[in-house]
Amino acid sequence: MTTLPAATFDPALDLELKREVAVPPQLVWRAWTEPALLKQWFTPIPWRTTDCEIDLRPGGKFRTVMEGPNGEKNDSTGCFLAVIPRTLLVFTDALGPGYRPLGSGFMTASVAIEPTATGTLYTARALHKDEAAKKQHEEMGFQQGWGTALDQLVALMKGM
Repeated sequence: MTTLPAATFDPALDLELKREVAVPPQLVWRAWTEPALLKQWFTPIPWRTTDCEIDLRPGGKFRTVMEGPNGEKNDSTGCFLAVIPRTLLVFTDALGPGYRPLGSGFMTASVAIEPTATGTLYTARALHKDEAAKKQHEEMGFQQGWGTALDQLVALMKGM
């Protein structure tokens, strides 16, 4: 039995999206770990993910570039903290590749992928340093945005 890295969920500081989807775990994993696939679903429309780099190992780079309809651009670089194939991804923007501190971290996120009888139990969590950061993320539309991105992931993978 594999012991998963611990990430204690604190409802005062953290946000969670948990949903069962009718897509096999191996396709959810591919959607998260293959840049060409991730670019197609990761950002809720009308935003787009225009670039993605994934070095899929603890300490490896996770970079996305998102562009908005009015020319907005968000270039985010972080690193993976834990990678358990087809089961768990943990990443943060507080550390860069090789665990190099960046000094400007907003969150650490985890995506847990568990098989069910009809697909996958998908649990995404965003961990924040304080209540203000959690509130900021809520106001940015965490539930709607991450939920829409998951809907896009499911639609993409059902079409494969």
